[in-house]
Amino acid sequence: MVPLLLLPLLWGGSLQEMAGFGLEVQESVAVKACMDVRVTCSFSYPWNSGYPRYYSGELFIYWFREKDQHTNDAVATNDPRKRVKPETQGRFSLLGDPNNNDCSLSIRQARLSDSGVYYFRVERGYDVRYSYRDKKLNLLVTGKPDIHFLEPLESGRPTKLTCRLSLACDELHPLLFSWAGDALDAMKPDTLHSSEITLTPRAQDHGTNLTCLVTFQQVTLERTVLLNVSYIPRNLHISLSFKNVTALKILQNTASILISEGQALQLLCVADSNPSAQLSWFQGSPTLEATPISSTGVLEIPQVPAGDGEVTCRAQNPLGSQQVSFSLSMQSPPPCSCETEEQQGSWPLVLTLIRGALMGAGFLLTYGLTWTYYTRCGGH
Repeated sequence: MVPLLLLPLLWGGSLQEMAGFGLEVQESVAVKACMDVRVTCSFSYPWNSGYPRYYSGELFIYWFREKDQHTNDAVATNDPRKRVKPETQGRFSLLGDPNNNDCSLSIRQARLSDSGVYYFRVERGYDVRYSYRDKKLNLLVTGKPDIHFLEPLESGRPTKLTCRLSLACDELHPLLFSWAGDALDAMKPDTLHSSEITLTPRAQDHGTNLTCLVTFQQVTLERTVLLNVSYIPRNLHISLSFKNVTALKILQNTASILISEGQALQLLCVADSNPSAQLSWFQGSPTLEATPISSTGVLEIPQVPAGDGEVTCRAQNPLGSQQVSFSLSMQSPPPCSCETEEQQGSWPLVLTLIRGALMGAGFLLTYGLTWTYYTRCGGH
């Protein structure tokens, strides 16, 4: 039966380093792709462990990549019989003398694919076989493309954009480029696999993302920028309200609004633009040098006068301007009638009385003529 105290040693390490085994190493190292880096390291193992053949074996040290445990290939070692990964051979090497407890590691022309977690192992004879699991080397190889273009972007103006990956060894490896983003939906797909493209931005592209992707050493890197597109004022519209209650919206020029005389009116002008537009109100159709009646997007008319009038809202930024005009037509109250309701209502009664009197007179006349006829001519 194997003693329980020897199980962690056979397993190659433990959750907590065993007594006598120690490792001093920088646990986090970052290096730019294609550059060299040196990782200082020192180790210790029990000198007086009681192993019977302790001094009989040669001391071998190893650096392994954690995710490569199934291959059992080292990235660097002084053991001539140990297989070394082909992609690290000649680039990963031991710097010091293991007999002086030196486990320093040299990495030349770091590759993006080198990023990962590495651990150290020591072997001597048949009794010292230990992997240091408590302290590991976390290697991060960095590299990110850059997007260059002349700012600011302007709607409708073609602009050249260049994607670059500046690395010391990029000329030794092919770079594959591609672009992605909503601003590219109108471009031909076969033009998006180059380090340089020509983009004609639109107003709707403002605030969208543009991404350059570079595949290098079987790793894809990307850089994303937020597009800042300048464009002239657009989508200008006016809201009209009475006593802080929105009544309607005017979306086009030459609209005519019927307003009751004396009514309080508020007009709000809004425009979409980048950079933000200066909003102004003018009386009538203004010239470029006209003086505004309001230098904000709000125009308040406390009491609308009688008659018709035209007002204009202008939105202007350094790229251009847009304006909306409409007419206010004032509705006057109906003319006052001088006849009272009682006077207007008495005429039918008078006519009825006259009609009744005439009918009564006619009846009396008929009756009188009839009586006279029978009285005088009745005897014959």
